[in-house]
Amino acid sequence: MPGLMIIAHAPLASSLKAVAEHAYPECGGLIEALDVGPADAIENIEAAARAMLQRVRDPEALIFTDVFGATPCNVARRLADSSQVGVITGVNVPMLWRALCYVSEPLESVARRAMAGGTQGVFQVLGAEPAVAKSNVGGNDQDEHHD
Repeated sequence: MPGLMIIAHAPLASSLKAVAEHAYPECGGLIEALDVGPADAIENIEAAARAMLQRVRDPEALIFTDVFGATPCNVARRLADSSQVGVITGVNVPMLWRALCYVSEPLESVARRAMAGGTQGVFQVLGAEPAVAKSNVGGNDQDEHHD
């Protein structure tokens, strides 16, 4: 079961953790958040992220970041190894909730489901009803069990 981390521009990481704990109160020990401020030195961010990774890794971990190529993502990429620590950018609430639904599965499965949840949770709302997506970006795992 992978531990989950969010590294994002302040205050997004802690806000997403709060939303996760709102929907899944029992997830408090499964997820950590690191808010990155504009004046934070990358060395300090990386040191804090490494310490956090050691707390959540069991032995796997999945790190969510907000924007590819920005400081939070660059730090996460330094921590990643392809077999036990993965990184997903573009974190959103549906992605995080989907990861929590399946957190008991192996890292690769949790990552795949999180990405599917992140894309399937995006709709263009033109009126009272959401537009129905014509394409199935990221696959659909809705036929399988989840909360």
